[in-house]
Amino acid sequence: MVKNDWGFSTHPLVPGHEIVGVVTEVGSKVEKFKVGDKVGVGCVVGSCQSCDNCANNIENYCPKYILTYGAKYHDGTITYGGYSDFMVADEHFVIRVSDNLPLDGAAPLLCAGITTYSALRYYGLDKPGMHVGVVGLGGLGHVAVKFAKAMGVRVIIISTSPNKKKEAIEHLRADSFLVSRDQDQKQAVVGTMDGIIDTVSAVHPLLPLIALLKSNGKLVMVGAPEKPLELPVFPLLMGKPIT
Repeated sequence: MVKNDWGFSTHPLVPGHEIVGVVTEVGSKVEKFKVGDKVGVGCVVGSCQSCDNCANNIENYCPKYILTYGAKYHDGTITYGGYSDFMVADEHFVIRVSDNLPLDGAAPLLCAGITTYSALRYYGLDKPGMHVGVVGLGGLGHVAVKFAKAMGVRVIIISTSPNKKKEAIEHLRADSFLVSRDQDQKQAVVGTMDGIIDTVSAVHPLLPLIALLKSNGKLVMVGAPEKPLELPVFPLLMGKPIT
């Protein structure tokens, strides 16, 4: 956003969308929070609150959603993110943070956390005993593995970097590790996965990942590559959807 890589940034710009802090002031109509509460704000701070998406609690798909920074409120005020000294937000888009959770531990849950948790839950990849692949072991990948393991899912990490295996197995407690360039390793798990959470933001081939899925397995893309990916249609016709 700062460098306008996606083409829609506006300046001046104060970034930050994994925001946690303490309430210092509330408006007269606020009911959910009081001064002193520990709270968090994610990447959206507003929406129309009247469309079908808003009515179904998916405000992030609202055509008029307002980003936490680099956007404008309905009155034209520019939104500023978590690196500002203070920020103002609609209570509907503020969440309560448990007193038992350190602020620095809560912050990553507001982007990487909800991105991967939502993908696992929404697409039904949260059942104990399921076999789920996580592609990439960056910020999103780390949290995806932790959530999946907490749900009782068997996790295989798929990475281009063999040197990440120790971290994956010993620290994150993944069940197995697959080097994506190793054809023998990939062949051994073809058709075995209930789903794959793809967290990679670089351009990469999808067909090798689709081959790892069971029939009606799901490939969930959350990495948002900047350039288009080649989409193989035939596997989709054979019961392996991409979401």
